[in-house]
Amino acid sequence: MLPAGRLPGGPWDKRPAVRTPRRAERPTQSKQPAEKGRHETPFERADRRWAETLQEVRVAQTGAQILFGFLLSVAFTPRFTQLNRLENGLYIATVVLGALATGTLIAPVAFHRILAGHRLKLELVQAAHRLVALGVILLALAIATALLLLLLVATGGGAVAWVISAVVMGWFAICWLVMPAHLLRRRRR
Repeated sequence: MLPAGRLPGGPWDKRPAVRTPRRAERPTQSKQPAEKGRHETPFERADRRWAETLQEVRVAQTGAQILFGFLLSVAFTPRFTQLNRLENGLYIATVVLGALATGTLIAPVAFHRILAGHRLKLELVQAAHRLVALGVILLALAIATALLLLLLVATGGGAVAWVISAVVMGWFAICWLVMPAHLLRRRRR
């Protein structure tokens, strides 16, 4: 047993060192060929994908949390009482979408906390992938409804607000869906 406060592997640690096999010595357990230039076991791939997912989640979570925080504060402004029925409904939809996006984007962290140590990394990575995809869709919808609400209030209502919101959602679809799909199609050719 190590003395309190001492990390394993120091000069005081009398346990035999465990040698990790080099990448070339590790058996490849994947039945599909590895990506060009990458020789990973399924578990190494899951670890890499988990780290990448966490980085993506950090970006999306921050945006969702900031948007949700601002939305919550709007209800306490004097102007909030002047919203008409449509604007009030849009506000409620936006807050609900913001809450759903925030909860969905934080869910992979809760999954990890509950599943840690149960040897379910592959399943965790797949679930996190789905949750992040859903969270990003909910975030896009929250942004769109927030933009529509803002433009309706700022312009006094009208078609301009709807058109601008539709154009912004179209731009999101191009950047977040069409361009990545185009790159995938090009790569497969």
